[in-house]
Amino acid sequence: MSFEPKILAFCCNWCSYAGADLAGVSRYQYPPNVRIIRVMCSGRIDPEFILHSFEKGIDGVMVIGCHIGDCHYVSGNLEAEKKVKIVKRLLEIVGFESDRLALEWVSAAEGLRFSRLIADFVEKIRQLGPNPLKKTEEKIELKR
Repeated sequence: MSFEPKILAFCCNWCSYAGADLAGVSRYQYPPNVRIIRVMCSGRIDPEFILHSFEKGIDGVMVIGCHIGDCHYVSGNLEAEKKVKIVKRLLEIVGFESDRLALEWVSAAEGLRFSRLIADFVEKIRQLGPNPLKKTEEKIELKR
């Protein structure tokens, strides 16, 4: 049985979520491994959301926002960039693979780009293997 990663993608409402929608209506194929969480702005992503995702066993996290200069909230994507850099550095410090976190920019007109980014990230995480924080199910033996 091959490893199928669980990916969480935080997508801004205005651009990347619309790009995901365009990918769907255009029938661009991408792996079903991703779960999308729509947020109003990529700058709204709290680093704690990312860390909590990894703690709960998610294999890879993507933050996808508007292209630099196109943020509907002026500088939200710049804030997202700062936060992701901080989290990546923190992950490196604690010995966790920072490649499990990605920051990308997708406009509402880039459905094909969205689908390719997802497919590439899923493959990258597949190569890295399961999240080392995943809890293994332990069998409990009943004593008589």
